[in-house]
Amino acid sequence: MRNARPSLLPLPLAIALAAAAPLPLGARGLPPAVPVSQAAPDRAFTDWLADLRSEALAKGVRAETLDQALAGIEQLPTVVERDQAQPELTLPLDRYLARRITRQTVARARQASGRHATLLREVSAKYGIPAAVVVAVWGLESNFGRFSGVRPTIPTLATLAYQARRAAFFRAELLDALTILDRGYIDLARMKGSWAGAMGQAQFMPSSYLRYAEDFDGDGRRDIWSSEPDVLASIANYLKMHGWSIGQRWGRAVRVPKGAAAKISEAAPLRTDGCEAARQLTQPLPLARWHQLGIRLSGGQNLPKSEIPASLLRIDNRSYLVYPNYEAFLAYNCASAYALSVGLLSDRLAR
Repeated sequence: MRNARPSLLPLPLAIALAAAAPLPLGARGLPPAVPVSQAAPDRAFTDWLADLRSEALAKGVRAETLDQALAGIEQLPTVVERDQAQPELTLPLDRYLARRITRQTVARARQASGRHATLLREVSAKYGIPAAVVVAVWGLESNFGRFSGVRPTIPTLATLAYQARRAAFFRAELLDALTILDRGYIDLARMKGSWAGAMGQAQFMPSSYLRYAEDFDGDGRRDIWSSEPDVLASIANYLKMHGWSIGQRWGRAVRVPKGAAAKISEAAPLRTDGCEAARQLTQPLPLARWHQLGIRLSGGQNLPKSEIPASLLRIDNRSYLVYPNYEAFLAYNCASAYALSVGLLSDRLAR
């Protein structure tokens, strides 16, 4: 969704689960939260808004847009509460996948694929992203458009920007949101999203919207709230701009032989940079080298003969070799469970 939330689950799952792992930067684009004290008095908030208004004017946002967007704005206590919540439990991957990739989800994904077959072919032809991948992201982000957030984006971002811990990040996102309004891409009343400011069916943060949202239906607006052509094209554009390679898959489940850990650690140590999910990956090696290290497909067959670079991901009781396209999923939402959900759901759709 790249900048597509604070340790933020896709909206449908966030409602269903009381505990989940924090998710770092992505299309939602949020760094981890730290505890903060109660909000300052309203007068201080009013002064803060005045300073924000001056900055927005200096950036070219029109006064009439600011009059409309900032009039009577107040902090949202529920946003502060959600932002300060620190989940302590991590859902095991098998349980996460069982809740994300249900029979109902797969059925809805297939229905959506059939209903939008012509549109998806056009999107895939332009951006090079398989239709199954686009639909999988759409489904996991907003349940195929059924739920994309109900909180007004401007008050939400103002609340978060006013807090001390991530003020600079959210202030920049708020200024981008005001720019979106000023350009007429969406009306204020319809500019809604998650408690962290991720917007629409694609769940883009405002900065991601400005960089990657598309006007695929040609109406002059990049409407990721209600235009399915714009939503699907925006998702595809995001993945394309984050390195998706046409004709390559995202990865595959594999079997790691017992006793191979030492050899693997020596040949392909874990990465030391990037977000937490990226650091769960080994350094990439060609498939031929993984074959030499004893890695086989999950059914025991030999790996394909290819020099494509792949990284090993071992999470709970599962192992995967993931290719560069997997990292486009991490760019959208840098959490292993999320990226695997997208990949596995897209595989189910592509069968």
